[in-house]
Amino acid sequence: MRDPDPQDAELAAEQAYVGGLHRRLDELRARTVARLSDALALVPHNPQAIGERDAAVELHAQRIVALDAADHGLCFGRLDRHDAEVPRYIGRIGLNTEDGREEPLLVDWRAPAAQPFYTATPLHDLGVRRRRHLRTRGRTVVGLTDETLDLSDPDLAQRSGLAGESVLLAALNATRTGRMSDIVRTIQAEQDRIIRADHRGVLVVQGGPGTGKTAVALHRAAYLLYTHRERLARSGLLIVGPSPTFLGYIADVLPSLGETGVVLTDLGGLRPGLDAHAQEAPKVAEVKGRPAMVRVVATAVRDRQAVLDKPVVLTVDGTPIRFAKADAAQVRSRARGASRLHNEARPAAVRAVIDIVARKYADKLGENVLGGANLMGPEDVAALRREVATEPAVHALADRLWPRLTAERLIGELFSSRRRLESATKGWSGTDRELLLRPASAPWTPADVPLLEEADELLGVDDSAERDRERRERQRRLRHAQETLDLLHGSRSTDWETEDESEELSAGDLLDAEGLAGRHEERDSRSTAQRAAADRTWTYGHVIVDEAQELSSMAWRVLLRRIPTRSMTLVGDVAQTSTLAGATSWREVLEPHLGSTWRLEELTVNYRTPAEIMAVAADVLAAGGAAASAAESVRSTGELPWSHQVTEDGFTGAVAAAAAEYDAEDGTLAVIVPFSRLDAVTAAVRQALPSASGDGDLTSGPVVLTPEGSKGLEFDSVLVGDPVGIIADGVRGHNDLYVALTRATQRLGVVHPGELPPELKGLDPR
Repeated sequence: MRDPDPQDAELAAEQAYVGGLHRRLDELRARTVARLSDALALVPHNPQAIGERDAAVELHAQRIVALDAADHGLCFGRLDRHDAEVPRYIGRIGLNTEDGREEPLLVDWRAPAAQPFYTATPLHDLGVRRRRHLRTRGRTVVGLTDETLDLSDPDLAQRSGLAGESVLLAALNATRTGRMSDIVRTIQAEQDRIIRADHRGVLVVQGGPGTGKTAVALHRAAYLLYTHRERLARSGLLIVGPSPTFLGYIADVLPSLGETGVVLTDLGGLRPGLDAHAQEAPKVAEVKGRPAMVRVVATAVRDRQAVLDKPVVLTVDGTPIRFAKADAAQVRSRARGASRLHNEARPAAVRAVIDIVARKYADKLGENVLGGANLMGPEDVAALRREVATEPAVHALADRLWPRLTAERLIGELFSSRRRLESATKGWSGTDRELLLRPASAPWTPADVPLLEEADELLGVDDSAERDRERRERQRRLRHAQETLDLLHGSRSTDWETEDESEELSAGDLLDAEGLAGRHEERDSRSTAQRAAADRTWTYGHVIVDEAQELSSMAWRVLLRRIPTRSMTLVGDVAQTSTLAGATSWREVLEPHLGSTWRLEELTVNYRTPAEIMAVAADVLAAGGAAASAAESVRSTGELPWSHQVTEDGFTGAVAAAAAEYDAEDGTLAVIVPFSRLDAVTAAVRQALPSASGDGDLTSGPVVLTPEGSKGLEFDSVLVGDPVGIIADGVRGHNDLYVALTRATQRLGVVHPGELPPELKGLDPR
């Protein structure tokens, strides 16, 4: 008979407590479901009440999502403190007792009271005597790990390393699923400091591969939404990532933390209603990202505000009217004086054309009918003006002189016209100009989005017709409301009305026509995130940008318009920049837009990449001339990364065979190759492994990616094909190879036709 295990009793006690937390969670969920059912059952009697009902439905639905998310790993930690007999439990959400006891049943990981769970060390215990990590499966506690932070132990006093080291390493060694998981149980002290940093101003988080930049950014989003709930509920939070594949990879993290009201997009999806994800040559994207494009777009707009090369003759009711170059110049002058925005100035341009044509028409009629003497009165001239305003030829001339433009039309016609490009890019080299020239039917790319947004800032919207419709509709509602109130008043004005009855209040006593009409206006019941995603001009309460080093100057202009308060978190690594338009230093890219009003934090520990792989990647980083050194890995797998040389003819087959070998291992697999080999390798890998994904779905099987497409992602196994080709294909080739090598969490292999570059000599040859 074995002696009783003390930990068995501890596990039983923790299971009892965690079971009580889940029962409390179930109670809250049941109440929320009941409230949701009540809200859905409401039958409002006016549109305002409909909006209130829909808001309540949205609130309760979001609460249910948060409670469901919290059910998985609800409680993961406990703090035993020097000055309190009752332990403090840490979890995904906060749970209070029914009687409102001072110490909550469970403290939300984002609350200040939970911070010591992530930051206490033996040297700075923050009042913590013991930190306990709970491991759960479903609702069952399956294990626990204790850290004693008592300085009376001389051995412990010398240690202040990673918090919960065994728990952290277990999480790092776990196989991946193709979706990023949250790190709420294993946040480290340097990460916690950044997550909880002041939201004001621009915070730049620099960190090498595997340092947890993305995880920190997402947990910072959850922390800010918790800490500044009311403000961000109104203004929203925007997260911008490098690619649609990346967005799919991180999509589960915030919902798992109970947060769903966030807009996630990449640059190509930032413009509502436009899918701008076509690929283009890096040199073209670099030209489009230059600051000089601001002047190019502005010139393109002004070029569309035309003057005539020669006079135009219009026919109005059979009468020829000569419209001279000076008349066109007058139209342009009047329109530019009306508004700096092109489309908003268009009504003034149209009026100017009509006025000039009407005046000339009146003069013509005077010549023909009255022998040259124009004796028309104001009413006659006004009638002529109305007649001229209906003439198609007059509106065609107005469109020619001052067309109504969308951003898509302006930029599309600019890039498809050599003449327009030459006018807008005076002083440019012919080579750069030729890079922008493309067919009118060419699809939009991510680099086009900032140009379209810049155009919109200069074009504005001619909404005069819409405002007229809204004004007429409001007048109609006011008339209807007044008629309703008149009927109510009339129904009381009878001879048999008693004095008591006349003193009763009616709707007419409490409302005027405007108030009654307002009750029947439609209310926008969409969530903040839904409204923000559909509105190009929306300004957010906070913006987070991942892989921020890749953004061009033009892209920065777009994002900074979205956040006038400059409350931003930017994460990235300048050693991984792969675009010509991207940053080689944070100062270089940010100072033109922000001056010195930004601050830098660095993540220095590599949690993802094993030391064996980082030793090879560090040589590549140095060969590329990077000033930064590689982050230090916290773990070693004992498995050496290998290389295998093949012939050019056998390259794709060898890659497919190696992929099949790695696919037999547990976890996820990525094959990373130069863009020039992407199609051929994808076909070979899919033939060998039918489950391989060709659409970027990281959960369906192995994927074949370019280095650029793999940014921000991680896989258990990575197979890099043709490293020399990666260096040659990329505009910052060593950076691209560094990215490819550092995606692996367990295993790395390199298949190469020809010789390896010298910086990869550290690989173990097969």
